[in-house]
Amino acid sequence: MVAIEPLVPPFVPVLLAALVIPFLGRRAAHLLGIVATGVVVPYVWFTPEGAHLPVALFGFDAVLYNVDPFSTLMGLVFGFIGAVAVLYSWYSEAAPIQTAFALSYVGTSLGAVFGGDWLTLVFFWELMAVTSTLLVWYYGGRAVRAGYRYALLHGVGGTLLLGAVVWHYVEVGSFLFTAADGGMAGPVAPVLAAVGIGVNVGFVGLHAWLPDTYPRPHIAASVFLCVFTTKTGVYGMYRAFPEGQLAIAYMGGIMAVFGATMALFQNDMRRLLSYHIQSQVGYMIAGVGIGTTLAQAGAFAHVFNHILYKGLLFMTAGVVIYRTGTESLKKLGGLGREMPLTAVAFVVAALSIAGFPLFNGFVSKGIVISASHYDFADGPLAFGGRTTLEWLLLVGGVGTFMSFIKFGYYAFFHGEYDESVADANVGQSIAMVGVAALCVFYGVFDSALFALLPYDVTTEPIVSHAYTTYTVGHIVEGVALAVVGLVGFVLVKKPLSAVGRVPDIDDLYNPAVLYGTRLLVVGTTELYAAVDRAAVTLTRVANSVVTDPRSTIGRVTGRVPTRLSADIGTSIVLVTLVVVATVAVLLM
Repeated sequence: MVAIEPLVPPFVPVLLAALVIPFLGRRAAHLLGIVATGVVVPYVWFTPEGAHLPVALFGFDAVLYNVDPFSTLMGLVFGFIGAVAVLYSWYSEAAPIQTAFALSYVGTSLGAVFGGDWLTLVFFWELMAVTSTLLVWYYGGRAVRAGYRYALLHGVGGTLLLGAVVWHYVEVGSFLFTAADGGMAGPVAPVLAAVGIGVNVGFVGLHAWLPDTYPRPHIAASVFLCVFTTKTGVYGMYRAFPEGQLAIAYMGGIMAVFGATMALFQNDMRRLLSYHIQSQVGYMIAGVGIGTTLAQAGAFAHVFNHILYKGLLFMTAGVVIYRTGTESLKKLGGLGREMPLTAVAFVVAALSIAGFPLFNGFVSKGIVISASHYDFADGPLAFGGRTTLEWLLLVGGVGTFMSFIKFGYYAFFHGEYDESVADANVGQSIAMVGVAALCVFYGVFDSALFALLPYDVTTEPIVSHAYTTYTVGHIVEGVALAVVGLVGFVLVKKPLSAVGRVPDIDDLYNPAVLYGTRLLVVGTTELYAAVDRAAVTLTRVANSVVTDPRSTIGRVTGRVPTRLSADIGTSIVLVTLVVVATVAVLLM
């Protein structure tokens, strides 16, 4: 490995800026935030692969800054989108202290993806949960309870991951990634890691914090939140399972379908987008689970692209909310005429996330689907010439088209909005146009994206099947998914309009946790009260026996004795019996 002295981890300037920003005015604070996150991009780009910074963390060998193709890709896109999100925050009236919380979130995420060992990763992982919770809480109102639930669930996930890390250390004697080439070692650590990291990436059943939390805070906070937690989770899943895992691959396919399906039922814009985070992360998790070089390259290509188009989607939704004050699609309509730039940015982002040809999602999603076809043949479960996992990913693609056709139809193209509203302001426009341009650029010039990936997907000796983006088969598949999605939306549009809120798993476990906790608290306090009453009663009885034995005997026997004295012999016998009984109890 190459060591460079001195090396400064990229999270350092970001966290330092987060400490200073609350004491500056809005303009200076956000300019500093843009610079602090923006410099991460060239710094990471020009740091050579293999550079590392060994340190002692809590008395153990650790690597605070480790550069390899996976961490470099994460650092590039984290730094870029962080700078864009700060610009968007500035022009969306975010307070400096909120941006400071956001930058602390960005910094801890960078710390997690550049750590070269499990101890460093889990340390920043937990800090990432804290800083993101603070970012949610700052907005107040409904965000407080959502943030509390968010913190609880991520606390559980982080604890499970920490347990996996400790178990792994017991197995291999080191926290360093290089100590075990196959990821998490032993029979227990992989299970704990999968579930713990599964909270962050939104495994089905562990996902409800996503649609519960991300629609609640400030619109600019949502742009940060949609990027870092889930993608850092994908990175962590790769580190835990660098050779893939069958169950994780299938979970990714299920996530793709479930998230897209639930999104289709949503009318809250940010809640719909949150379910699509789960769906799109499903493609990444499927790629990690498949475990081949083609699949892993596709997974991280999709990480990169998803951060761009999902950030853009949350920015467009945020502008709509910023101008109209409305979150519900049922209360919007016809905004394409009032907000043409925002509408165009949305269309670019929607076509990108749906995987339409000439947009970046088409490139990365195609790699993962190809890997599910070539590298994941599942024998008797395959049908129609495609694997089961491949079918899941394709169905998820149809659901994605349907839900974003719904979003665009009701927000921008159907009907007419009651009031005249302005389009995005200058800063919001610059942020959206810049990201939209990259969504198109990486869709058209796929070689630019390939150059960032950890493996060259075009070279046969490196990947099992060299990938070519624009083949007739791939283009037909992308267009067919769009056509099926459009037809599907037309067929379900009327029934969907009559559907109210569709319950999710949190409708079960939120009340269960609330009332279960209340039952535990009430049960504990009532038990304490009962013990207290018993002690008071016993004391009262004992006091009565000592102070007025004749009355006590009378209440028990029904007759009051005339004499309670005993001779010396009787007294000695009674004392001896008491002493013997006491000694017997002690010996037992």
